[in-house]
Amino acid sequence: MGIEREIKLTLPPDRVDAADRFLTGIAGTPGRDVPLVNLYFDTASLALAGAKIALRLRKTPDGWLQTLKAAGTASGGLHSRHEWETAVAKEALEFDTLAAACDDEAALAALRTAAPELGERFRTVFVRRLWRLELDGAHIEAAIDRGEVTATVGGQTRREAISEVEIELLRGDERSLQALTGQLSAAVPGLAPENVNKAQRGYRLCAR
Repeated sequence: MGIEREIKLTLPPDRVDAADRFLTGIAGTPGRDVPLVNLYFDTASLALAGAKIALRLRKTPDGWLQTLKAAGTASGGLHSRHEWETAVAKEALEFDTLAAACDDEAALAALRTAAPELGERFRTVFVRRLWRLELDGAHIEAAIDRGEVTATVGGQTRREAISEVEIELLRGDERSLQALTGQLSAAVPGLAPENVNKAQRGYRLCAR
């Protein structure tokens, strides 16, 4: 189990290059592009969303990962929530592996109840440009995400663009996360805190 702590910021498309230059300057090296496809699963009645948990499969250049995220908090763009992630052999959920990793009984109970009716409800497809940074002893991963969220409802595909910055604390003092965010916001006008994560945006498309 881990507690994910990250700050999300909306990134106007015309500010992408400025954010890229700033993060490259801090890191001392260009960002690395990683294509990501995330499939989000729920029941037709969105039972997992009702339990405030999210279940996804992620395709990375290194293979497939499954992730269960429990209810969390978001304020001023800072997101904190418990998550459990395990590797899987292919594009298929492995419930036993996930159950062994997860120590949240409420989340597991909701997952077990929903399991027979789970299906893909929406997906996110984007390119993540990644930097690893060290600031005042804290280890931070910064990313620019650009792509889209898609949901097929009633035979029609609904879309919403993704253009955002994520700054995640890997290890160290959370104040370093806030300090880097402040520096980035000063260097790149137009950034704004984003309290709605990608999964919530996908669910919003499903319900629209």
